[in-house]
Amino acid sequence: MELDLSPKLPKKVYGDNGGSYHAWCPNELPMLREGNIGAAKLALEKNGFALPRYSDSSKVAYVLQGAGVAGIVLPESEEKVIAIKKGDAIALPFGVITWWYNKEDTELVVLFMGDTSKGHKAGQFTDFFLTGANGIFTGFTTEFVKRAWDVDDETVKALVGKQTGKGIVKLDPNVKMPEPKPEHRKGMALNCEEAPLDTDIKNAGNVVVLNTKNLPLVGQVGLGADLVRLEGNAMCSPGFSCDSALQVTYIVRGSGRLQVVGVDGKRVLETVVKAGNLLIVPRFFVVSKIADPDGLSWFSIITTPNPVFTHLAGSIGAWKALSPEVLQAAFNVPAETEKLFRSKRTNDAIFFPPPN
Repeated sequence: MELDLSPKLPKKVYGDNGGSYHAWCPNELPMLREGNIGAAKLALEKNGFALPRYSDSSKVAYVLQGAGVAGIVLPESEEKVIAIKKGDAIALPFGVITWWYNKEDTELVVLFMGDTSKGHKAGQFTDFFLTGANGIFTGFTTEFVKRAWDVDDETVKALVGKQTGKGIVKLDPNVKMPEPKPEHRKGMALNCEEAPLDTDIKNAGNVVVLNTKNLPLVGQVGLGADLVRLEGNAMCSPGFSCDSALQVTYIVRGSGRLQVVGVDGKRVLETVVKAGNLLIVPRFFVVSKIADPDGLSWFSIITTPNPVFTHLAGSIGAWKALSPEVLQAAFNVPAETEKLFRSKRTNDAIFFPPPN
């Protein structure tokens, strides 16, 4: 049975007062289960507080909108409280405890994508809440809570009985939350919209790659990531991940056309992608995109911390590395045709400006 590769939108899982949590379902996007990938979005209103939790999966978080505060506790480490804003990428290894808070008027939206190969359900994140109506306190008996935390009955009742919210709550504006510390941000987050560009092609596009050099924590997560921005009507070269990695792509802004070619030269997907869509390209399949007039931006994770891509067109395209005789024989064309083919795209790499 052929897998459905068409892009999908997430569905609401929980949330009401203070914000909501949405996730992509493996039943609708089978490549999530096939590739052991999870994807979800957290949206917090003003004074929305995502309660402390840990997950069964390592992830990369990317701030799609707004600004706020994140609390991060790595195993056997102190809490890091960092300011986050649109464009920030944060690596979240196994065992990390996080909380998220929005004190601004603009909604804070955070995207999570990660590896579920060690999780409870393939293609889905499972979060374990430290507090809340579904938190760990509610599962233990009074005796266990008393002995573990050395508290009396009244304290146990207060700790358990006052936890009415599930996952997300709305705090009173007068509640004082920890202030972010600038020194905590170092090594924890990288703003992809402000970071040095790895590739920048005039009138075509640019990319920032997240790897162990600019955010070492991705090594623990086991994932790489990138933010790609295509100018209006520009094209991203056909290419594939040559180290057997999966590429999971979320459309951040704009729209455009996308084609994917798989085994036996078969086009397995031809579609229009729009902001909010998520799609997964299978291993070694070749993908290319052309932006609509307003441009196209996407954030991707790659299932290796230092991804390697092979591009098939452009000045660094694989065709350029093959000798003329091999190309001529392989295409079964005269030398003049091969020479014309080779003479094109000698200056543009990865991204191509719109045709004149």
